[in-house]
Amino acid sequence: MVSTPTWTEEEIGKKWDRCVTSALVKLGAGTFVGSIISLLFIRRKWPIVTGAGFGLGSAYTTCHKEINDTITKKN
Repeated sequence: MVSTPTWTEEEIGKKWDRCVTSALVKLGAGTFVGSIISLLFIRRKWPIVTGAGFGLGSAYTTCHKEINDTITKKN
């Protein structure tokens, strides 16, 4: 008997909720840190955009790893 991995809607929903929450929090934190650096030191807009990019990149990496770990554990 071969067992196939089952994905419940609840499990997928929880993972997406965590990913979206993580992305929003890290985007906000990166934007905040970039704004402070821009305000205090540089007086340009690029630190804000860079901070937001680092935040989103970090959230993407975390979500990608979490989802891939779950898939490999099920197989």
